[in-house]
Amino acid sequence: MIAIPKRKTSFEVDPEKVDAAKKILGTKTMTETVDAALDEIVKRRQREGLLELLDTPGAFALDDPEVMKDAWRVGGRSFS
Repeated sequence: MIAIPKRKTSFEVDPEKVDAAKKILGTKTMTETVDAALDEIVKRRQREGLLELLDTPGAFALDDPEVMKDAWRVGGRSFS
């Protein structure tokens, strides 16, 4: 298991927001809650990026033979 470096810091928080986030995220401590909230916001941005890709015209070009000719290439081997 890789130890992720952490840093102790001080900041002001709204305790009502922390309590609400704890309920939503199922966390117990403030540290767990902040960590889980940050994980969720990063995941959200990743999902938004995927949605943007889905909405990009021609992003998949599934009907383009030039794009699709290597679609099933794995490890230098073609499966088409």
